[in-house]
Amino acid sequence: MSGATCPCGSGRNLETCCGTFHAGEIVPDAERLMRSRYSAYVLGLEDYLRATWHPATRPAAIGLDATPRPQWLGLAVKAHTPLDDGHATVEFVARYKLNGRAFRLHETSRFERMDGRWLYVDGEIRD
Repeated sequence: MSGATCPCGSGRNLETCCGTFHAGEIVPDAERLMRSRYSAYVLGLEDYLRATWHPATRPAAIGLDATPRPQWLGLAVKAHTPLDDGHATVEFVARYKLNGRAFRLHETSRFERMDGRWLYVDGEIRD
C-alpha cells in the first residue's frame, strides 16, 4: 500500500497518517482514533480494531471475514468533543455499499483514555 491515500479522508498518505497508528504509535486524541479505526475497517485490520476497543465492551469477534464485505466509500467527521482529559465523543458519517446498495452509518461514538491510550467504548446510531 505504499503511496496509497489514507482511507480516513485526511488526504494524506496512509503510511504517514493512520498507518503510523496501525503500526503502534499512540493515538493523540479520540478523533484520530476514530479515523484510524475507520481505516482499519477499510483495510480489514481486525487486530487493530480489537486492540483499540474498550475491554468492557469489546465483542468476542468483529466479523470482518463475513461475506459479502462492505465497500467503504468515505468518512465525514461532524464533531469531536473532548469532555475531559479522559473522555470524548466523535460524531461521524461513514458511507458504504453492500450488495450494490448504498448505506450511511451516522454515529456518535464514545471514547475513553485508559493507561494513556484512547479506546472506543460504544456508539449511538443517529438518523
